[in-house]
Amino acid sequence: MQTATVLTDQGAYRPTDDEPFMNERQLGYFKRKLQAWKDEILRESRETVTHLQKETENHPDLADRATSEADRALELRTRDRQRKLISKIDDALRRIEDGSYGYCEETGEPIGLARLEARPVATMSVEAQERHERRERVHRDD
Repeated sequence: MQTATVLTDQGAYRPTDDEPFMNERQLGYFKRKLQAWKDEILRESRETVTHLQKETENHPDLADRATSEADRALELRTRDRQRKLISKIDDALRRIEDGSYGYCEETGEPIGLARLEARPVATMSVEAQERHERRERVHRDD
């Protein structure tokens, strides 16, 4: 019964600005969050593979076939984006292990809990990300 209480308490935990930044509890929280996100993506991928294997029927109607192919292409593009996201999640999990998680890769400053809560794979603070995007736009326009 004690274990269930501890697990419930951990599930209710939310990092706050009142505690030291990236303390053990916060790191554990983000590690669990990232791992759960990755597990969900992998589960959806397995479902997609199963679905695509079942959807091998040949539609006699051209419109039905085109719709089926468009759906398949959209599903595969979504899975490709999620494959890239899994790579970012793995990178974030590695940063948790090496102690650099939660700190901006450009400035070394804390990224901020609100940003990490919204985007746990973030590698830059909001300010650094905005500067990066502005530079990208300027160079793209050249």
